[in-house]
Amino acid sequence: VRLLAPNLVLRNTCARGWSNIPFITVPLSRTHGKSFAHRSELKHAKRIAVKLGSAVVTRGDECGLALGRLASIVEQGREMMIVTSGAVAFGKQRLRHEILLSQSVRQALHSGQNQLKDMAIPVLEARACAAAGQSGLMALYEAMFTQYSICAAQILVTNLDFHDEQKRRNLNGTLHELLRMNIVPIINTNDAVVPPPEPNSDLQGVNVISVKDNDSLAARLAVEMKTDLLIILSDVEGLFDSPPGSDDAKLIDIFYPGDQQSVTFGNKSRVGMGGMEAKVKAALWALQGGTSVVIANGTHPKISGHVITDIVEGKKVGTFFSEVKPAGPTVEQQAEMARAGGRSLAALQPEQRAEIIYHLADLLTDQREEILQANRKDLEEAERRLALPLLKRLSLSTSKLNSLAIGLRQIAASSQDSVGRVLRRTRIAKDLELEQVTVPIGVLLVIFESRPDCLPQVSALAIASGNGLLLKGGKEASYSNQLLHHLTQEALSIHGVKDAVQLVNTREEVEDLCRLDKLIDLIIPRGSSQLVRDIQKAAKGIPVMGHSEGICHVYVDLEASVEKVTRIVRDSKCEYPAACNALETLLIHRDLLRTPVFDQIIDMLRVEQVKIHAGPKFASYLTFSPSEVKSLRTEYGDLECCIEVVDSAQDAVEHIHKYGSSHTDVIITENEKTAEFFLQHLDSACVFWNASTRFSDGYRFGLGAEVGISTSRIHARGPVGIEGLLTTKWLLRGQNHIVSDFSEQGSMKFLHENLPIPQRNTN
Repeated sequence: VRLLAPNLVLRNTCARGWSNIPFITVPLSRTHGKSFAHRSELKHAKRIAVKLGSAVVTRGDECGLALGRLASIVEQGREMMIVTSGAVAFGKQRLRHEILLSQSVRQALHSGQNQLKDMAIPVLEARACAAAGQSGLMALYEAMFTQYSICAAQILVTNLDFHDEQKRRNLNGTLHELLRMNIVPIINTNDAVVPPPEPNSDLQGVNVISVKDNDSLAARLAVEMKTDLLIILSDVEGLFDSPPGSDDAKLIDIFYPGDQQSVTFGNKSRVGMGGMEAKVKAALWALQGGTSVVIANGTHPKISGHVITDIVEGKKVGTFFSEVKPAGPTVEQQAEMARAGGRSLAALQPEQRAEIIYHLADLLTDQREEILQANRKDLEEAERRLALPLLKRLSLSTSKLNSLAIGLRQIAASSQDSVGRVLRRTRIAKDLELEQVTVPIGVLLVIFESRPDCLPQVSALAIASGNGLLLKGGKEASYSNQLLHHLTQEALSIHGVKDAVQLVNTREEVEDLCRLDKLIDLIIPRGSSQLVRDIQKAAKGIPVMGHSEGICHVYVDLEASVEKVTRIVRDSKCEYPAACNALETLLIHRDLLRTPVFDQIIDMLRVEQVKIHAGPKFASYLTFSPSEVKSLRTEYGDLECCIEVVDSAQDAVEHIHKYGSSHTDVIITENEKTAEFFLQHLDSACVFWNASTRFSDGYRFGLGAEVGISTSRIHARGPVGIEGLLTTKWLLRGQNHIVSDFSEQGSMKFLHENLPIPQRNTN
């Protein structure tokens, strides 16, 4: 062993190939404990080994290095060791170049341009390529690391270094010393001296050193060095249950020892010999030695720059190897169960779906004591962690359960005319009729915080609309949610569709759920504005229904009734200040300042202990004003509100359009003309006249319940009930019709006659 600062090079020759190293069953020098059981624990990884496969290191033309990818990967390192391939590929490029230069220029010109282009490339011996490529490979690594002020060291190893006890100790000590000095070891097999594998045509007829050698090398070093995490980067997303690219291939999120029998291995990657089977064997050996393993894609141009940090942050990237197998299904399996169950649910008769909901309503009252007991356990554990407004949301009561049961019965009664309702009928031509009918959206993912009463509400709406449902509740309501979900599945079981509603109990991060675009059709967040914003940002390819903020306004017109003003403002702000439909900004007509109406408003807010923030215009009218508002786009969610002055109803509309969130806004006035102007010109989901903002609610609207309040302008808007969870499909019934019959020379003509829509019996 020689230390050549800043590089360390171990140069040992051996007559045997690295691929002869067996996978031993007992790891050596391993005392740091078990591997991480869950992805969420990977953030605690301090020492990481990264194996860069040939497909990651080499460019698409199979020569040279993909420096851009390497730079983005290396930049992310913690305490990191790198096991690299690429010497053969890089050396191949150099030797090819030298051979072409050595050919006679005259002969090349005489052969003609086309023949020169098609000239056969000579077969290059792999060990020669490795010898020529090692120095260039390390030089490029050094140049790249220097840009990030990182020092690197090169280490070449062979089989003998692990079978000779003294050399093994030397290697171990050298690596520890380099890591202690924050130097990144770049480790590779000494391919210049090992014998070649069997001939193959992997690189256009050129024999190469097997990449699986570096898989086993990475696993061995990871265990020897007691690394917390081994990341094996290749050119595939991870481990699939069948060869990637086949129709039914699915990415395996978590792989457990013993699952090998359920996997069919396909061909190896574009370069190298190892293939996925070798990676799995190496990963399982490292896992047994106490090192966690993730196999992921290091070649994707949009994600490779973040792949290591994403893995360490616990995101669902690649395949995670774990020794702890959960008792229940994975979230992907739950989503598939929900889809299958939802389709069976949609195939039921409307009265059967209604029967399920009625039964759930009965269970809420019959099992009242059990539900309240589970809720008390949640409250006891949450009292030390949650603020009072969140504890109120978490709390259930007899009256809440009774209201839930009433709402569910309303949903059941209205569900009989939902799925399969004909919206339009058209006779396109003789014996050719078209129908547009309502159908379920598919699989819904509803993410909710603190409020366990949300679970039966959303479940009933999903059942009524024939949708599969995936529920992700907050951990603060785990006992309540578990029991309520059990009751929901009990109700579904009366018609054999228990799987239609699933509760996610695994440690799934919300961001990971938002990536299941092939399994989930719509995401509905129920919670804080921050939660909604995070989900809207994380959802890739899945539409999100909801609102990020509930900045609700009440405009007090010049012709407002004093009695109505105080009642409506008090109810809008104080009845439930944490609700998304609570008043946040009070707009007052300028001419009401210093009048009895204004004085009564201020007195009422003081009695209710509402903290007032002054808008810029309001503050300008006052000598001593309350604290000026920091932003007119603030959702307080507490006993606080902003007061601002406007000149007219038109001015109020413009203010709300500029600072509001299109949720719920109110005008208080006795002037019908002014009220109608406000109702017609304000572009919000809910616009009220002389009524509290708190009426913006699915139950109060008679929808039975709501999955949320949407402020978007596509699909559903406002409180979303059954109708908002339906989409449409077109049914065309013909008699051997073809389009060419309707051409100028054809025998048929379009009629496009509207037909009466059949009325369904919903009694």
